[in-house]
Amino acid sequence: MGHTAVLSVIVPFLALVAFVGARPATFLQDFRITWADTHIKQLQGGTAIQLKLDPSSGCGFASNKQYHYGRVSMKIKLIPGDSAGTVTAFYVRSSYSIPITFSHATAGISFGYLNSDTDTVRDELDFEFLGNRSGQPYTVQTNVYAHGKGDREQRVNLWFDPAADYHTYTILWNHYHVVFSVDNVPVRVYKNNERRGIPYPTLQPMGVYSTLWEADDWATRGGLEKIDWGKAPFYAYYKDFDIEGCAVPGPANCASNPNNWWEAPAYRQLSPEQARLYRWVRTNHMIYDYCTDKSRYPVPPPECWAGI
Repeated sequence: MGHTAVLSVIVPFLALVAFVGARPATFLQDFRITWADTHIKQLQGGTAIQLKLDPSSGCGFASNKQYHYGRVSMKIKLIPGDSAGTVTAFYVRSSYSIPITFSHATAGISFGYLNSDTDTVRDELDFEFLGNRSGQPYTVQTNVYAHGKGDREQRVNLWFDPAADYHTYTILWNHYHVVFSVDNVPVRVYKNNERRGIPYPTLQPMGVYSTLWEADDWATRGGLEKIDWGKAPFYAYYKDFDIEGCAVPGPANCASNPNNWWEAPAYRQLSPEQARLYRWVRTNHMIYDYCTDKSRYPVPPPECWAGI
């Protein structure tokens, strides 16, 4: 390949890199503590953190920026032993106010805020890790909110002990689908079927959030198993924060750029191997799917028919 051809590849690549978020070197480069800073401790020079839940408080953090499409992943080591009644959540959602730029024919470029966290327009993609009694499987619940509509819960029992070591949890969000993955194994796919009138999160950027909190009214066996504060404090650990996406505010055309790597053909649908693993998860480890819950939905929601 000649020098001209090499430059023709490198220059667009460098331009694309400028549009997207990059991996942070430390937690505080890309995140801020939003709740109970006394309960979040930085480790390993800020490249890892510890979250604590005790009777006085849980805690949480959020990304400094919002992103419109892309991929976010974290390595998490969950609460060991008796964690019943606890929830460790990792999710992306539209914020209370989004800084936006817009053009006007006479006024030029202007800045403002779009209030997005209302029941009618909220977008959110959730991983929620539901605590358990010792010896029971850890359950991960996923949920999808689009244009204010949620209640799309699915639950999977993890096939390993997520408290024994770190495991990678990833949310991929592009124009074609949302994919929730655990150690690169897809556990949930939500396809973009907007052309069929089914809501999909397309219009709003979303921030990255995580919380550790007490929810013993529902988290473990529907609330039958209560939290044992005698086992407190409870700890969860995070590291290897990776956000790659179109930062907002940022270049206006980033989210619609088909050259973003997460929009490439390889990411528009599951590969044959990913599809095989996805079927394996759904066949062997899924314990709840809203699409088959006739007590809640006598007629399954339309996305269940369209393919999720």
